[in-house]
Amino acid sequence: MVEPVGTRRVRIIGIGSGHPDQLTSEAADALAGVTYVIAADKGSEDPLLAIRQELCDRYGTELVAVADPERDRDDPADYPGVVRDWHEARVAAYEDVLADKPGDVAFLVWGDPAFYDSTIRIVDRLAERGRVEFTHDVLPGVSSPQLLAARHRIVLHRVGQPVLVTTGRRLAEAVGAGHDNIVVMLDGDLACLDLDPADWLIWWGANLGVDGEQLISGPLVEVAAELRRRRTALKESTGWLMDTYLLRRA
Repeated sequence: MVEPVGTRRVRIIGIGSGHPDQLTSEAADALAGVTYVIAADKGSEDPLLAIRQELCDRYGTELVAVADPERDRDDPADYPGVVRDWHEARVAAYEDVLADKPGDVAFLVWGDPAFYDSTIRIVDRLAERGRVEFTHDVLPGVSSPQLLAARHRIVLHRVGQPVLVTTGRRLAEAVGAGHDNIVVMLDGDLACLDLDPADWLIWWGANLGVDGEQLISGPLVEVAAELRRRRTALKESTGWLMDTYLLRRA
C-alpha cells in the first residue's frame, strides 16, 4: 500500500511483556521514528505506564500520559456495553491529544495487539470519527501465550489438535463445551481453581519477561495451593500482576 506524501501516521506497536529485548527490530525502529507515544495513565504508581516510559526514554521518544476513563469492573450485567462506553471515552480523550499535538504517534500495546487488546478498535474508531486524518499500521509483538510456551519449553497444542484461547471469565463455558486444551488470559480470580483439580494439568506464568517472573507447572491438584500463594506474593511485592496459563485435561 502506498501512502500519500505527508500523511500523518499512527503506529500500533506490540512491545511484548515489557522487557526491551522483546521488541522486534521493526518495532524498535517505529518507536524511535514517531514524534510521541500516547499511553493510558491509570493512576498513581501505574507500573505499566512506568515500563512504557522506560521504553520511550530508551528510544528518545516523548510519552504523553492520558488519564484513563473510569469503568465498572464489578462484573456488570451489560459487560459489552460498559466496555463500549469505556472505549468511546478513551477515543475522545486520545482524539483531543491528536488534534492539539502534531506529528506521528504510537500506541504501545502490551504483548501483541491481536490478543485481548482494544487499541486497534480504538484507532479504527478515531479514523471513523474523522476529526483527525491519519493512516495507521500494526506491528506485531511477542504475545504472553508465546512467551509462556517458550518459558515452559512446551507446544501449546497436542499433535494435530486445536488450542482454545479464552479469558478467565469464560473458562467454565469453554470447559462445558468440551474443550480440553485451553490457554487462559485475563483471569483476575484464578477461575481454574473452580474446576475439579484432579482433571487438569497446568502450565502457569506471571509477569513473564520482567523482573519477578514466576512459573509453575504440574497437575493442578498438586500445585493449586502453591499457585495461589505465589500469585498473591508477587502482586504484593510488585504492585501488579499479569498471568497466563495453559490448561490441559489430564
